[in-house]
Amino acid sequence: MLKDGVDLQSIRRVLVTKLRHHGDVLLASPVFSVLKNHAPHVEVDALVYADTAVMLTGNPSISRVFAIDRGWKGSGLTKQVREEWGLLQQLRRRDYDMLIHLSEHPRGAWLARLLGPRYSVAANHPRVRRWWKNSFTHIYPLPMNGRRHVVETNLDALRRIGVQPGELERKLCFVPGEEAEREVVRMLGDLGLVQKGYIHLHPASRWQFKCWPAEKTADLIDKLQALGERVLVTAAPDAEELELVARIRALATTPFADLCGKLTLKQLGAVSRNARLFIGVDSAPMHTASAMQTPVVALFGPSGEFNWGPWQVAHRVVASGHSCRPCGNDGCGGGKVSECLTTLPVSEVLQAVQALKSRF
Repeated sequence: MLKDGVDLQSIRRVLVTKLRHHGDVLLASPVFSVLKNHAPHVEVDALVYADTAVMLTGNPSISRVFAIDRGWKGSGLTKQVREEWGLLQQLRRRDYDMLIHLSEHPRGAWLARLLGPRYSVAANHPRVRRWWKNSFTHIYPLPMNGRRHVVETNLDALRRIGVQPGELERKLCFVPGEEAEREVVRMLGDLGLVQKGYIHLHPASRWQFKCWPAEKTADLIDKLQALGERVLVTAAPDAEELELVARIRALATTPFADLCGKLTLKQLGAVSRNARLFIGVDSAPMHTASAMQTPVVALFGPSGEFNWGPWQVAHRVVASGHSCRPCGNDGCGGGKVSECLTTLPVSEVLQAVQALKSRF
């Protein structure tokens, strides 16, 4: 149907780049699965930031994961040039037939020119210059209404070259690995928790304006545990996230299981896999829980559930009726506090939990 569609039988190696944050990288995982399903002979590599590579390692559809260290910029010009040149040479040796660039980062356009693949695909981002468009052989449009899920937007890169993803091919893929699974079983045992015997609550986000108030989170924990549930709370080893959990702990009247700051990202995935249900805000851990096929209750404020909601997993989204949401701003008026999120009542979150629990 496409005059400029790509015959995958003529492709040997593909490089997929996603230069964004952890959750963004995980939401790109179906691109690798679909490519491998439609062309099993093709080697599909990934290029991501080094700190996000863990989201893709172990993925059976990926041959190699290449990484860019964000710290190169601050290491001095000589070291940065040496590292960048070394990476470029590694990529050139792979002799890619196709490049699929899944962000607006200008590096993708440079790679399309420097690596010289026969085909290169990128989105028509707003305000991109002619230089960008001329760097790629295939440009695909972004949705005009802003209501298309990021997973589907990523997969549009494949649709543009004639690959139509099947419904069952679009699941997220995150692989904790055997070592992480074993260690989490030990940690859960130390806390007196068993598989599917607890609710996993991750209240924090790297963006504070996406977080629910500590007093409401503490109240939710108390109400859940009064109903006989065990709640396990996790957070990244980040000062702001740990401070939020400390406030929750001080406000809660019942003690809760705590692995805050103690888990790798692989172990966090294993914790979600073993949970009966996950509760959290719009964050990478919420997407990880979705990948683990653990039912999700997600609280949304300034970000949109149409774009970023739990993907292909049983879930409930709790969001306010504010006419201005989703605004995408860092709090109301840029004040780091999102009223559409902070005003969400505990009762609505509890109802969502109970509704989801009743299905399983």
